[in-house]
Amino acid sequence: MPREISFFDAYIPTVLLLAVLAAALTVVIDRLLVRVGFYALTWHPALFRVSMFVCFTALLGLYVYR
Repeated sequence: MPREISFFDAYIPTVLLLAVLAAALTVVIDRLLVRVGFYALTWHPALFRVSMFVCFTALLGLYVYR
């Protein structure tokens, strides 16, 4: 996959698009975890959400740039 993607004559880093995709994935999984009641078991829910987003972004980046 190219390092940059042309979007209306502006070059956007691919990692930015992966971060947007990871944010959408994080929101979906976060809603599922709220329904299950998982956050009652975590020490710091906001920290868990941010780390989940970082992990998803890293995993997508590793998948694309392997």
